[in-house]
Amino acid sequence: MEKSKVYFTRNITPENVVKMFKELNKELPGKVAVKVHSGERGNQNYLKPQFMKPIIDYVNGTVVECNTAYDGARDTTEKHLKLMEEHEWNKYFNVDILDSDGDIIIDIPNGDVIKKNYVGKNLSNYDSMLVLSHFKGHPMGGYGGALKQLSIGIASSKGKRYIHCAGKEDGSFDDMFKTDQTKFLEAMADSASSIVNYFGANIAYINVMCNMSVDCDCCEVAEDPCMHDIGILASLDPVAIDQACIDLVKNSNDPGKDHLLERINSRNGLHTIEQAEKLGIGTREYDLLEID
Repeated sequence: MEKSKVYFTRNITPENVVKMFKELNKELPGKVAVKVHSGERGNQNYLKPQFMKPIIDYVNGTVVECNTAYDGARDTTEKHLKLMEEHEWNKYFNVDILDSDGDIIIDIPNGDVIKKNYVGKNLSNYDSMLVLSHFKGHPMGGYGGALKQLSIGIASSKGKRYIHCAGKEDGSFDDMFKTDQTKFLEAMADSASSIVNYFGANIAYINVMCNMSVDCDCCEVAEDPCMHDIGILASLDPVAIDQACIDLVKNSNDPGKDHLLERINSRNGLHTIEQAEKLGIGTREYDLLEID
């Protein structure tokens, strides 16, 4: 497989998010779903809708999210929509909770751990997708980036639990925290691959490396960022863009990187990237093309 192109700028502005997307020379046809993280109530690190507005307007996208598999402000559609209003997503955009009307199943014939993915029924209303990811740590996956958005992020509430339980149909909330870590990470890669294959060529990725805490935007009480901001990346390859983010952290001279890398490594977070490459949805070999 040839190296993938990953575009990168160190200057983090809303306008540069659009600039990085333009570097991809990619038109997203039809009705565009824009996957964001709405941010748990109380979380201080998530990317705000005002920052995302120029790029979402540029692609004429609909903001999409799915309900969570744990108690909180986003575990039902009613509560999730209320939070989206509190966080002002629906002030600027049309918002669609994809699993508000239930699930559909996407088959994963080559999945190593799971052979199907439960996603929000409304996903079928979209022709293309822009995955906007806030790169940071994650309590269970080690890190959160494009692959996490594709997997846990787009899975329905039922699907999230199914992935966390590595394909156990009747998995309980407690089971989510007892699953073999390797199987969980591989289930994430399986589910991510199903979304890539679902949209085919009609999908693009942007990762924003700012507010980098060891915790996810799903944490109500998250640690404060441990590193200085690094930049914005854009690619048509979810594997390459996540690998590039990991490498930028590793190559940074910021002393806070050790804390973030400990979180990633202690959860074996790189295995998700390795497994996604094995499934053929991207490559870890990339050219980083820095844009002023």
